[in-house]
Amino acid sequence: VQLQASGGGLVQAGGSLRLSCAASGRPRAMGWFRQAPGKERNIVATIAWSASGTYYADSVKGRFIISRDNAKNTIYLDMNSLKPEDTAVYYCVARDQGTFYSANYYSATDYHYWGQGTQVTVSS
Repeated sequence: VQLQASGGGLVQAGGSLRLSCAASGRPRAMGWFRQAPGKERNIVATIAWSASGTYYADSVKGRFIISRDNAKNTIYLDMNSLKPEDTAVYYCVARDQGTFYSANYYSATDYHYWGQGTQVTVSS
């Protein structure tokens, strides 16, 4: 599985951005992690490939929405009400083992494939 992420950029606090990630294969689950300067990499959201299951970190719940388009092998992260603390490099991830029906993969080690990262900067 190869991942190609796009989107990101600079936005003012309260604004919105959309990230996209296209997968070359058929993953079992996908998601987004982020890493701010000097901080560890953390889960943002995950989505199952063949079911409605999703997971959100508490810090983004109610503001971010993860979705997928199976026909395009692409997932999206719609980020709304952005805050300066959302500033980070965002990484698209995928796993190609296990069930197609679960989004319950929260650790970086659960994912076998990582995209190149895309910068999101939220100014105050």
